[in-house]
Amino acid sequence: MNSLSKLVDIVGRHVLDDGIHSTAIPGVSLIRSATPTMPMPVVYEPTLCLVAQGRKQAMLGTTAYVYDPAKYLVASVDLPVMGSVIEASEAVPYLCLALDLDTAVLSELALRHPLREESVSAPPAGITLNDTTPELLDAAVRLAGLLDRPRDIEALAPLVIREMLYRLLTENGNSIIRQMAQADSRLNQIAKVIAWLRSHYNEACRIDELVEIAGMSRSSFHTHFKAITSMSPLEFRNQLRLQEARRLMVTDAVDAAEAGYAVGYESPSQFSRDYARLFGMPPAKDAWRLRTDICGI
Repeated sequence: MNSLSKLVDIVGRHVLDDGIHSTAIPGVSLIRSATPTMPMPVVYEPTLCLVAQGRKQAMLGTTAYVYDPAKYLVASVDLPVMGSVIEASEAVPYLCLALDLDTAVLSELALRHPLREESVSAPPAGITLNDTTPELLDAAVRLAGLLDRPRDIEALAPLVIREMLYRLLTENGNSIIRQMAQADSRLNQIAKVIAWLRSHYNEACRIDELVEIAGMSRSSFHTHFKAITSMSPLEFRNQLRLQEARRLMVTDAVDAAEAGYAVGYESPSQFSRDYARLFGMPPAKDAWRLRTDICGI
């Protein structure tokens, strides 16, 4: 049995139901879906997504990232995306191992293992894809395998996670991981703004205030924010607002007008226009459709 087959076996045995499942290993989740799914809004936090089986797509702005067993995904900052499983079935479900990225460990590893030549590159995107190497896959199998030996988790999981982070840090094409490890990198300066927007999405914000939080020039801020998020700061904030409005309508049965007001919209018509542009239909109709799907009516 090769490494990928082993990972499919382990993840498949430990998640029998569709959804995202936390595990006994801190920072590790397992994901399963027996069917393709419609695009749904979600915020990707700094994470490694390593697919064992199936295929998924994440839309960041207008850019599509498709990942599968041959390509892993890294999200370096908190990003609102539209995610959908695009290849899955009852017989061959989508299976994925997700690992939270610990920037403190990454920073330590970066100091211990500096690159011999640091090249200046364009601002990185907040999401990147890279080839799944045998070394990374082997470490992922050993990490998942600890779920079969729970008493070994406390002693061995941190070591295997450290190895996986080292692999990410030293592989070609992963400059984004190096930037995560540098406290003064452009990526981390933009991450501060993203954190602020996530906490204040329902408030008015001035670009000058965001520029000050980032500690960058206005032009540099716009260049790096767009490169990392594929959106302008206003588009990013609006997407956070619309995702929360959708949640309020679906899970809390809040009506469209109230949801729009709660997330910071002063104009109901503007809220409806923005909502339909992102989700493809007016807010009330979309919320009704989602509640119907959830309840199985």
